[in-house]
Amino acid sequence: MKSPFLPTLFAVALALNTGSLFAAEAVKPLKVLLITGGCCHDYAKQKDILKAGIESRINAVVDQVHTDDKSTKPPLAIYGNPEYAKGYDVVIHDECAADVNDEAVVKGVLKPHQDGIPGVNLHCAMHCYRIGNPGEATTTLGTPHSYWFEYLGLQSSGHGPQEPIALSFTDKENPITKGMSDWTTVKEELYNNVKVFEGAHGVVSGKQISHDKKKQADGTEKVTDRESNSVVAWTNLYNGKTRVFSTTIGHNNETVADARYLDLVTGGLLWACDKIDANGKPKAGYSK
Repeated sequence: MKSPFLPTLFAVALALNTGSLFAAEAVKPLKVLLITGGCCHDYAKQKDILKAGIESRINAVVDQVHTDDKSTKPPLAIYGNPEYAKGYDVVIHDECAADVNDEAVVKGVLKPHQDGIPGVNLHCAMHCYRIGNPGEATTTLGTPHSYWFEYLGLQSSGHGPQEPIALSFTDKENPITKGMSDWTTVKEELYNNVKVFEGAHGVVSGKQISHDKKKQADGTEKVTDRESNSVVAWTNLYNGKTRVFSTTIGHNNETVADARYLDLVTGGLLWACDKIDANGKPKAGYSK
């Protein structure tokens, strides 16, 4: 005898399965805009390392704005277009435009983030869009000198020599760094901290030993070891609302291609988009 409940149970099961499929399909990939180009770095390779590394880790599609120009004023297509990030969930700034300091241009670069689009900033992005003397700590918010630093949450003006950096995960309970272990990079540049803004929160610090050589009167050479320490990865709430993650690590291709670096950048991106849970895992629909 056929049970009268079987058709009903089948219909319920089908509905549940169909609902699950629709729910899975409803989670669209994060739309990521990666900006690269400018002085001093192998962006031609690094842009593709980053794209592949992020897309292999999470449900995301990375689009690129790139220029092969290697000057300190790279002609990036975003300049003069404050709507350059329209339709994107997050912007990764990985450009090196140290001498782009026109106030209108800087305001245009910042406009999407002022409107709430999250940001991720890598390495030389910390030394871009600086108006005035970057070594002079900004004291007044809202002034041109402060524009880019307020967005980052940290002001940096320079870096030391290329030497290994010992990374210490200072907030191992943060979702970005949950489960990550301290490690030492290959030769990298340790960026200084001129000022850390209120609202910024460090998650990784770096220690670098540099070797200062000085010739003595007798012709011998004296080597003095000098230790430098800086915050090298942090979060910030820009204007109290826009999530921003930054790391100053990432000069050399070997570092950018390191799985640990890509994990850190991807975790920061997920945090910026509010798509990471307390255990450091992508929220439902965003894992690969």
